[in-house]
Amino acid sequence: MAATGTETKDLDSHHKNRLVQLSNPHVANMKEDVLYHFSLSTSTHDFPAMFGDVKFVCVGGSPSRMLTFIKYVAKELGLSHPGDEYPNICSGTDRYAMYKVGPVLSVSHGMGIPSIAIMLHELIKLLFHAGCSNVTVIRIGTSGGIGLEPGSVVITRQAMDACFNPEFEHIVLGKRVVRSTDLDEGLAQELLHCSTDLSEFTTVVGNTMCTLDFYEGQGRLDGALCTYTEKDKQAYLQAAHAAGIRNIEMESSVFAAMCSACGLRAAVVCVTLLDRLLGDQISSPHEVLAEYQQRPQRLVGHFIKKSLAPA
Repeated sequence: MAATGTETKDLDSHHKNRLVQLSNPHVANMKEDVLYHFSLSTSTHDFPAMFGDVKFVCVGGSPSRMLTFIKYVAKELGLSHPGDEYPNICSGTDRYAMYKVGPVLSVSHGMGIPSIAIMLHELIKLLFHAGCSNVTVIRIGTSGGIGLEPGSVVITRQAMDACFNPEFEHIVLGKRVVRSTDLDEGLAQELLHCSTDLSEFTTVVGNTMCTLDFYEGQGRLDGALCTYTEKDKQAYLQAAHAAGIRNIEMESSVFAAMCSACGLRAAVVCVTLLDRLLGDQISSPHEVLAEYQQRPQRLVGHFIKKSLAPA
């Protein structure tokens, strides 16, 4: 049956006001939902009042980096005032840190797939309980580049595993579950355009390899264990480059899989701290690395400001 004019309008309205959804039917039957690692609960906190206006969520490894980011965004959006403080909403725990200004939420996720996965489960439920709609989630971080100058920024097209497959493998109840790691192509292009606006640093769209560890998993020769040669390492990294991979980090696959499964528009924006084809250790001066780490923040901050600007 063809849609009536009213039904078409309702569909358009739903698209424009896309509520955050969960991929879990059990949550609806819970009287209380305790977000343990955030030290927040639906019985003790008013999620719609606290978070209902959130439109942008930015996540990154370190609490200090995410505090720096929220201060930067507050200034960019004209929401900062002299003497302003940005309290950690998750101060009841030392697992993660969370900061908010206006429609922007900034959350730390720690290092590696397990840490960010735990955070994302609770973050997505938080957005759901708050009744948030049209939310964009962006991971900002650091990475090792492949064939790129240090300081280059990579916007991820697909997150790939260590075998160059665009998928995230998870074991659930003893069974192998594989989820897609595609990210929002339109969002990636919007971010690339924002980088062109800034014209401050090299930015590329490419695939990102997500590994389970920093040393052997990324083909480094400088860990406590190593069973391969420099030649083996170079062959592996060259194969990764041929697969379109331009950087390596440790969170993007589960980030992409979980956001996709819950219908969230998502992107990964990481700066490269070194070219792994030329070495394994990060040796740039602290001040250089500090400036590199600000690049994803500046790019995403510009994107948010541009998105919120009057049409």
